[in-house]
Amino acid sequence: MTTTPSAAPPFGRTLCAMITPFTEAGSLDLDGAQRLAERLVSEGCDGLVLSGTTGESPTTSDAEKSDLIRAVREAVGGRASVVAGVGTFDTRHTVELALAAEKAGADGLLVVAPYYSKPPQDAVEAHFREVADAAGLPLALYDIPGRTGTRIEPETLIRIAEHPRVVAVKDCSYDFLGAQKVLSRTELAYYAGCDEHNLALYAVGGAGYVSTVANVVPRHLRSVLDAFDAGDTAGAARLQQRATPLIELMMSAGLPGTVTAKAVLHELGLPAGPVRAPLRPAGREAVDGLLAEYERLVALAV
Repeated sequence: MTTTPSAAPPFGRTLCAMITPFTEAGSLDLDGAQRLAERLVSEGCDGLVLSGTTGESPTTSDAEKSDLIRAVREAVGGRASVVAGVGTFDTRHTVELALAAEKAGADGLLVVAPYYSKPPQDAVEAHFREVADAAGLPLALYDIPGRTGTRIEPETLIRIAEHPRVVAVKDCSYDFLGAQKVLSRTELAYYAGCDEHNLALYAVGGAGYVSTVANVVPRHLRSVLDAFDAGDTAGAARLQQRATPLIELMMSAGLPGTVTAKAVLHELGLPAGPVRAPLRPAGREAVDGLLAEYERLVALAV
């Protein structure tokens, strides 16, 4: 096995965990989703992950999820991969969503570990295998124990990597050693799911990232990986460090990334709309801080 990712990761290198735009009345804004998807792809995103955590999947209906896939697929065509979040705490429901996403035109599926019920590892593995067996699309497994309450243990990932449709991991485990262990023993494409790890994971053989912050600075985040690929490792580190204050404000300052991403997009006049309850919008002070940090980063790139 090798720790170096293939030349063509299954869904691209630079993926955005796209927000789901809503109208001011709270309904799904498909026109806005298409305009935002077009912008993200034109500014450097190889793929778009829909209906993930950032896409407010717990509060969108099954029909809305399928409508969103169809709209984004129409907007980006074959210029970017479309990966659909289908993970739930219910295996049967997850399979239904996987089949619907395939029918709607998705290229791949993002499947989170079953949350709330805290299944043991053999049940977690069986859950993923049942989804992979049912659907005809490649799967990225989403390891985010801070939200699900259940880790996908490295040994579980190593076993399930044998399944031909399990091809990738979105890693939010904050277990860098565990990630390297899986990288060294499988051919899974490993995507950083925490923006502060984008460069670090890529440098040890990761495939790229699935980024919430890419909703607002897609071009800058891509430049980090581009610099690294060009052999400018010091430059890549500087670019990653420049983004750190915005990453911290968006992802670690007490508000969910969905809320902060939508706040910045709204201030920029881009499709976003409100968040759905139980989330609440960012307050004015938080918005001003986010916008100031965004403007600082953009100015540095000029």
